Amino acid sequence: MPIRDGAPLGAPCWIDLTTSDVDRAQDFYGTVFGWTYESAGPEYGGYINAAKDGHRVAGLMANRPEFQSPDNWATYFHTADINATMSAVTAAGGSVCLETMAVPAKGYMSLATDPSSAFFGLWQPLEHRGFEVIGEAGSPVWHQLTTRDHRAAVDFYREVLGWRTEQVSDTDEFRYTTAWFGDQQLLGVMDGSSCLPEGVTSNWTIFFGAEDVDKTLQVIADNGGAVVRAAEDTPYGRLAAATDPTGVIFNLSSLQG
Repeated sequence: MPIRDGAPLGAPCWIDLTTSDVDRAQDFYGTVFGWTYESAGPEYGGYINAAKDGHRVAGLMANRPEFQSPDNWATYFHTADINATMSAVTAAGGSVCLETMAVPAKGYMSLATDPSSAFFGLWQPLEHRGFEVIGEAGSPVWHQLTTRDHRAAVDFYREVLGWRTEQVSDTDEFRYTTAWFGDQQLLGVMDGSSCLPEGVTSNWTIFFGAEDVDKTLQVIADNGGAVVRAAEDTPYGRLAAATDPTGVIFNLSSLQG
């Protein structure tokens, strides 16, 4: 298991779950992915770090009424200058949801939406350098933006986060762009204009690795989650989508050799 000391600039570096039932979420993801947990303590609002085999992979926090938002997974992108990046967000047509906030000794965070209303976070690390494992079972293996405006979204993130992108398909049936960070492809942008249901905004989703996608779906269903899209073989591995007990969607992916 390769351990990371940080993410490339502009790449996903952290994920966290805002949930209305923290205890149930811990039980669920612990059972499904083998996560263990450590509270950051009351000085960090009860924030919980989740680990896989002792290495940090995600965070959990309680959803509170003042957030006025549904339970959700959020993806954070690595920036070296969060205030400059937030200025770039607004200049490129995005919106600020949470101004830059210092997390004492850990780093700086902010939350925003892109021009198609997809929600994302920014993280400028200090001590907390993000997830330490990717591409393994129970850890993030891919991040995907499904957007109603593919071209505008790609342009936005290229401008704001400096992505180097590659168009892998450009048909009305399947339009998809990936982003490279050095020699790693870490995320994709999918044209969802024909597949996003009415009322569902553009959104970032996380793919977690699974040794056996079908067995993991069964564990999910047996522990209060639900299958949204049954496992299917694709050119990118065996993929599926599910929800946790409070309805938050996430994806599963087989591990690429």
